[in-house]
Amino acid sequence: MASILVYAIYLFTEIITAAMIIRALLSWFARDPYSTVGKIYGVLIRFTEPFVAPCRRLLSRFNTGMIDFSLFLALILVQAVSGLLIRLIYLIF
Repeated sequence: MASILVYAIYLFTEIITAAMIIRALLSWFARDPYSTVGKIYGVLIRFTEPFVAPCRRLLSRFNTGMIDFSLFLALILVQAVSGLLIRLIYLIF
């Protein structure tokens, strides 16, 4: 039971991480929202925005200049929460 739950958390974390990295890379190339790349970029934004938006609100309190670190912070937080959940599951089971 525990191994299935750990694998599900690990898989979800990997999917979210990959989506965030692809979103960051596509942000350089997606200029036309009606092109194929633009549509994929839009889907990735809708998929990852629940993780990135709280980080963006948190970082808006600090002056980070022109660089948006919210995606980087979201990646770190997703990985950290995933690691904590997996350790907690192994402690419980």
